[in-house]
Amino acid sequence: MKLKTLSLYLLCAAGSLVQANPVDRHANSSEAAATKQIKKWQAQYNRYIEATVKTRQTGCTSENIVKRQEWGTLPAKARKDYIKAVQCLTSKSAKSSKVEVPGARTRFDDWAAVHIKLTNNVHFSGLFLHFHRYFIWLYEKALQDECGYKGTQPYWDWTLSWEDPRKSSVFDGSPTSMGSNGAYIPNRNGTAIAAFGLQATIPPATGGGCVTTGPFKNHSVNLGPVAYAPQGPNGGLGYNPRCLARDLSLVFSHQTKPSDVVKVIAEPQDLYSFDDLFEGLTGVHAGGHFLMGGVGIDAFASPGDPVFYLHHAQVDRVWTIWQGLKPKERLNQVFGTSTAFNVPPSANVTLDTQVNFDVLARKKKIRELTSTVDGPFCYRYV
Repeated sequence: MKLKTLSLYLLCAAGSLVQANPVDRHANSSEAAATKQIKKWQAQYNRYIEATVKTRQTGCTSENIVKRQEWGTLPAKARKDYIKAVQCLTSKSAKSSKVEVPGARTRFDDWAAVHIKLTNNVHFSGLFLHFHRYFIWLYEKALQDECGYKGTQPYWDWTLSWEDPRKSSVFDGSPTSMGSNGAYIPNRNGTAIAAFGLQATIPPATGGGCVTTGPFKNHSVNLGPVAYAPQGPNGGLGYNPRCLARDLSLVFSHQTKPSDVVKVIAEPQDLYSFDDLFEGLTGVHAGGHFLMGGVGIDAFASPGDPVFYLHHAQVDRVWTIWQGLKPKERLNQVFGTSTAFNVPPSANVTLDTQVNFDVLARKKKIRELTSTVDGPFCYRYV
């Protein structure tokens, strides 16, 4: 159960800094084997996708399907093109209602605003995976349609840099990164976070201050925070401009090891069990958020960090690999309700449940969001 997972997390995370265990030779061997297993599953998933679209003449076909790649595998120019498109969104005016979201200043803010509004419906519920799949696709589409981006949404494979995310091409602070770690601030206390009726303390890590180098050193986070103090005005929807801060954690990166991803893919046999293991706060989804620090640890306002979209593309990738192992059984599975921990009580999620995307797009039925090669989608991960 998720509640059990969360309770265990609270016992482990509250209090002083937890030191990551040194990586021994046996652990390295185990992680190398886990990496090979993920690659094997990835290949199986791609064979399934190729076979699915091979004979199609309309919709998503072998001719028009696009590939999403890992950030570090993209050529420098492709990364710069993506960065330019994200910065373009931050220069365009918001479409959010000024009454409902007085703090939204840019088109980029629209995604954070919608996420803040809907967080209690789309986390720890039967909507989590489907909502975020389309949420990321809408962001990718805005980069393309509104900012001229010719590429696709890249993903951040946490397993490549779990030992030290500061060395990742995502965070190395170079012109082709998503910006650096935050400036190191010593002698800090942990950050108390609260969401979904739960509380925990995130210990300080290797940064804590503003991002100092890279393309997003001047990025403004305008909304939130909601999950930690001091909270932003209007429930996080008011104007609260501040720098993009990060606090890359070698503790939480150890929740994103190859073996952690293998466990998520191999053990669950139904969507409830998959989501329970994946979304729990000791899982890889939370590990990715918490290792970022800054607004990344805020369950509500985390889309304020541009890395959110690379992170959730990886979340979607892991889900697609799990689906691809037994597609006939798994593509149309649903579970749960449409509120976090069913508080307040809500109707059971079905394939006909309408998922709200507020100002970003019209509502979508769950059945439209189950496959990356059906409904509005036509992409795969490589």
